[in-house]
This record gives sequence, structure tokens and C-alpha cells, in this order.
Amino acid sequence: MANLKEIKLQINSVKGTQKTTRAMKLVSQAKLKRAEELAKRSRIYAQKLDELVSEIAYEINHSKVGGSDSRFVQTDLAVRTVDIICVTADKGLCGGFNVSTLKTTLKLLREYKEKKVAVRLRVIGRKAIDFLKYNGIEMTDEVIGLSASPDYKQAAEFMDQSLMDFASGVTDRVILIYNGFKNMLTQEQRVIQLMPIDISTVEPRELKSSIEYEPEEQEELLNTLLRKYAEYSMYYGLLDSLAAEHSARMQAMDNATKNASERVNELTIAYNKARQESITTELIEIISGMEALK
Repeated sequence: MANLKEIKLQINSVKGTQKTTRAMKLVSQAKLKRAEELAKRSRIYAQKLDELVSEIAYEINHSKVGGSDSRFVQTDLAVRTVDIICVTADKGLCGGFNVSTLKTTLKLLREYKEKKVAVRLRVIGRKAIDFLKYNGIEMTDEVIGLSASPDYKQAAEFMDQSLMDFASGVTDRVILIYNGFKNMLTQEQRVIQLMPIDISTVEPRELKSSIEYEPEEQEELLNTLLRKYAEYSMYYGLLDSLAAEHSARMQAMDNATKNASERVNELTIAYNKARQESITTELIEIISGMEALK
């Protein structure tokens, strides 16, 4: 016969866990709204920057023989060394959010190694850092705290090292990997090539910017804008990843709360059965005792 006291303790324990998971869901829900709003405002700036880059790139493509000389747009570079920037969360309890990003990163890492291409891993997020260290995978750079609290200045500083190495020929490609926000219920893996950028297929923009510049300044302006574009893409990626993290955690905690509720029901049924058995046993003992006295 099951011990009533033990079952009661289990019920109280599961109910306590249920309260925690419900509270974590509500916290993630509130944080998701803030992250969504911030990402939405940032997307507007990114779109305007993209329009400006496209306008200048189009002018260069159609006014200069052979197009731009900038290394940032030379897509036919021989790939010998690649920078892979991997972004995960600092915390867990968010389902497969971190695991899917790590799987994508390891898959790409294997593909490049099979092609004899050197890979430098630059990692943001405690979960990825701990996993890679545990598996003995070397990292070129690691940052904790930035994915949990995205900051443009820190994101730009982190990105600047990759851009300098790319511009000087140390690396030939820069790739960003993270789990992005699609909707409240879905996250999707994003693998973005930040450098070089393909401007050969850029179409003309109907709306021209109000900035005036001389033709000889186009290359310098394009390089500056492409740097800014890469820095902001890094920052926006962090915002997008943060929104996806809160969405994934909200789902995970919702599922945990439902599972806890089901477990409480199961334990309550077990408790009632055990109690009935205990009462029945006591009644039988009483009746047997009375019969013995007759």
C-alpha cells in the first residue's frame, strides 16, 4: 500500500514546481512583448540602411566598369578561412532553442572542415560556450551577457574585429548563426552571410535619399555603410534571438505547467485510492476484532 504521507509530499512538491513554471511563463511573456517592440523599431532603421546601401551599390554597378573594388562586396573570393558567429542564450529552460543553434553550427563546422577550410568560432551566449568547452572545441572569442541584454555598442565592438580581419584578408567570409523569432509559437534557424555582400543583383530604388555625394566618394561611402550594415545586422540578430528565446521559454514553461497539472491529477487519484485502501483495511480490522469478541 502506498504511503499517504509520501504521496502528499509529492503532490505539494509538484504544485510548487507548477507555480514556478507558471510564473516563469508570465515573466517570459512580458519580456517577449518588450523584445518584439524593440526589434520592430530596429527593423525600420535596418530597412532604411538597406535602401541607402542598395542605392549607392546600384550607382556603382552602373557607373563603374567592373563594379566596386571593395573587398566587402567581392563574392568570388577564394574561401580559406571563415568566421562563424554563433549566438545562443545564457540560460536554459527554453526547450530546444539552444540545441538547434548548436546543431546548425556543428553541421556547418563539419562541412567547412571537409572542404579543408579553416574555421574560427566566435561565440555569444553561455550555453554555447559551455557546450563547446565541454566537447573540446576551440573558440576564437567568447562573450557572456550580450545575448541576454543586447547593446548596440557592444555588438558593434564584437563585430568590428571580424570586419577588420575580413578587410585585411585574414578571413574570407563571415557567417552569423542564431535562432530567430518567427511568431509566438515558432522559432527558425537563421544562417546569414554578413561578409561579403552580393550587390551585383541590386535593383534601382524608386525613392532616392536626400544625401548628396561626389562620384569619387562612392567607394568610401559604400565601405562605411557596409560596415554599419554588418554591425547593425549583428545587433538586430541579437534582438531577434532574444525575442525567440523568450518565445521558446514561454512555450516550454507552458508545457511544463500543463505536465505538472496532469501529474498532480495522477498523484491525487493515487492518494485517494491509497486512502480508500487504508480506510477499508481499518474497517476490516475493526470488524474482525468485534467478531473475535463475540
